[in-house]
Amino acid sequence: MERPAKKYYRIGEVSRLTGVEPHILRYWESELHIRPQRVARQRLYCDEDITLIRHVKELLYEQGYTIAGAKRLLEEKDAPSQKKAFAESVTNPHNGMELLHQVKKELVAIRDMLIKP
Repeated sequence: MERPAKKYYRIGEVSRLTGVEPHILRYWESELHIRPQRVARQRLYCDEDITLIRHVKELLYEQGYTIAGAKRLLEEKDAPSQKKAFAESVTNPHNGMELLHQVKKELVAIRDMLIKP
């Protein structure tokens, strides 16, 4: 279904656009990473939210994922950028040494807390 050019959509509009019932959308908010803005107790979804809802719908209804599986997959989707930043910090010798010194300081601090009565 074609989307009208709007910045925000109410839950009824999103339901019609995605084919997902409003009560299901509200449930997904509690379980997944769908966070519409709230203005005067109205849920307002942006284009990014609608894209995510369509992706979740595909994962659950077409690919057969469970809610937990879809949640895990969505969390892993965010992880590559974190892994890349960590890999860059380790592969750069200067950053890698800083990281090692920081880890050492934290381990020493933990050791000292454990030793003190």
